[in-house]
Amino acid sequence: MSQYVSIDPGTSIGAVRLAVADLDDVADFYREAIGLRPLEPEQSEIVRFGTGEDAAPLVELVGNPSAPPRPRHTTGLYHLAILVPTRADLARALQRVADAGWRLTGASDHLVSESLYLSDPEGNGIEIYRDRPREQWRYRDGAIQMSTEPLDLDGVLGELSREDAGAGMPAGTRMGHVHLNVADLTAAETFYSGALGFDVTVRGYPGALFVSAGGYHHHIGLNTWTGEGAPPPPPLSRGLRCFEIRLPGEAQLAAEEDRLRAAGFEPERVDGGVSVNDPSGNSVLLTASA
Repeated sequence: MSQYVSIDPGTSIGAVRLAVADLDDVADFYREAIGLRPLEPEQSEIVRFGTGEDAAPLVELVGNPSAPPRPRHTTGLYHLAILVPTRADLARALQRVADAGWRLTGASDHLVSESLYLSDPEGNGIEIYRDRPREQWRYRDGAIQMSTEPLDLDGVLGELSREDAGAGMPAGTRMGHVHLNVADLTAAETFYSGALGFDVTVRGYPGALFVSAGGYHHHIGLNTWTGEGAPPPPPLSRGLRCFEIRLPGEAQLAAEEDRLRAAGFEPERVDGGVSVNDPSGNSVLLTASA
């Protein structure tokens, strides 16, 4: 039996690409309610959002007016998770959402992090969160302890100052993780941990699994909450087109491509990286960041 080798600890999550029917409406939401900025002149079919001109994209919107809604009980995106640098930045995000007239769908303290939840105009789930310092994370039998407790919203809002009015997402904001609906957790673990090498960090949530690189609490969440054996949505449906896994360099990218082939998957070289589908039909783009 071959020895398990973890994915490079410098691996991170990059851009999440979404197919949307009303590009203008959804783009306005990410600009006004989320506080992201278009990174280049807007094209007719795609808008890339980040924190500034020199920043890497976090969210990419691909417009297709004829795209049908993603059917219920299918695999795809549960939420994308935007990580802000500080608790004060989380407070600004909360104020921005309220000022834009949007409501949260949830707000939770996960012990390792504090999180706000909402959905974009076409139902794509979004988490905005800040991490607690790693030295404050709790462990039991070597496993990271996570929970879902009520978030102290008053305490978060107490971080606001008068200078915060109108501030967008700050430099240093990044895509912290993605959380996916999958058809089968065993198959998902075989792909994300067995083939790609992400380490399993949390198994304690019913119907869910969390994996990461470099000891993070999770870079990818996986759940079967839309139903065991859920099918993928029809091609060109609204929702997740792909998400990016960023590796530190070309050598690491080539190694991951080889590992996928050895595990029986079919990665394909595309412009910008290596594309592969997970067992539930979610599209992954592996790239080299340097």
